[in-house]
Amino acid sequence: MAELASLSLDDKEFKLPVITGSEGEMAIDTRKLRKESGYICYDQGYGNTGSCMSEITYLDGDKGILRHRGYPIEQLTQNSDYIETAYLVIYGELPTAGQRSEFNALLAEHADVDPRMHSILEGFPQNASPMAMLSSLMAALPAYYPELATNNFEQDLKNFDQTAALAISKIRTFVVMIYRYQRGLPMVPSKDVPYCENLLQMMFSEEQKDYVTDPEVVKALDLLLLLHVDHEQNCSTATVRMVGSSAANLLASLSAGIAALSGPLHGGANAAVMKMLQAIHDEGDDGSHFIEAAKSGDKSKRLMGFGHAVYRNFDPRAKIIGVSCEKVLATLGIDDPLLSIAQHLEQAALKDDYFVSRKLYPNVDFYSGIIMRALGIPVEMFTAAFAMGRVPGWIANWREVAAQPKGRIYRPRQVYMGPVQRDYPVKG
Repeated sequence: MAELASLSLDDKEFKLPVITGSEGEMAIDTRKLRKESGYICYDQGYGNTGSCMSEITYLDGDKGILRHRGYPIEQLTQNSDYIETAYLVIYGELPTAGQRSEFNALLAEHADVDPRMHSILEGFPQNASPMAMLSSLMAALPAYYPELATNNFEQDLKNFDQTAALAISKIRTFVVMIYRYQRGLPMVPSKDVPYCENLLQMMFSEEQKDYVTDPEVVKALDLLLLLHVDHEQNCSTATVRMVGSSAANLLASLSAGIAALSGPLHGGANAAVMKMLQAIHDEGDDGSHFIEAAKSGDKSKRLMGFGHAVYRNFDPRAKIIGVSCEKVLATLGIDDPLLSIAQHLEQAALKDDYFVSRKLYPNVDFYSGIIMRALGIPVEMFTAAFAMGRVPGWIANWREVAAQPKGRIYRPRQVYMGPVQRDYPVKG
């Protein structure tokens, strides 16, 4: 017999089913509470509300655990790569050699965009927000591939393999298009080379000279994307699920996810870290004075890249990316003063009771911006690169929604706090 929780309201007792997740997470099923009692559960921002049951990612913020389909992030970064992990997250299992080959073929097939889409991009000012352009280009894809974006779950699931590969491949080309358009550079055609290498070549090749990719640089970019593949029910992922629950097609739902990620409270953290480090450097500080100012409560001296809305321990991704950051800078021969400041801030904060007692540990954004800067990706493109890494997780979550046999449209409730009924004033 299923375990039940008891809730007393107005001298009545209501029995609510208890759901136990595969990792021991406990949830009280309140879906019938409003119907049986007239009450709803109030949880601003859904911080303690389970909106779905998912098989994709397990995250334990207290213990600093992140696993995709059961595989620890530490093992994936050590043994896998972005494309293989993307396949794992989307389909549930690591690909066989044949499946990997087929997936790579689909990615290569969809790398180029319809020439007419360049007109959409050219309709934007060159200094427009990259995320506004990226969301618009993704939203336009259903018009070019109506057979893959029918707004019918049954039909869209039949074409899922094609659409998923198309989205992962196209967003890479869109990011390149935006980067080169903003700099007045012509597009460089896609080549039949691995995903990250292709991205770097398309982005940085000159008109008469191909960009020479360093294996360590490609590996660093691959790691960045892999670390962002999925992160449970964050704002943008929840947005993709909500939009998808209306039977909106995958591509339209991804566009909504990009829009959600564009908000500075979600996707702009690594850019904020870079701005903080640059400001510290410009003031001639090595981080010592900034640390003390941050402890004083001065909001203008907030330590960016430390702490996380979910993790109450060390972000496991930060440990991995910190090591990679040092390697890629050494490979490129870059002596970046911002890295020295970042390392000083990290060590000082980890030894300071003020930050330790508040569990303000470095998160993945603390180092990711430095790596992107080293790769030549400008700050304004950071969030677009983030979106490129997160697309597989969004795709996997949309698929869970679309495949539910008894799924329902997302429709949160509210507690109305406005005026009670009143009569319209008589005129004259």
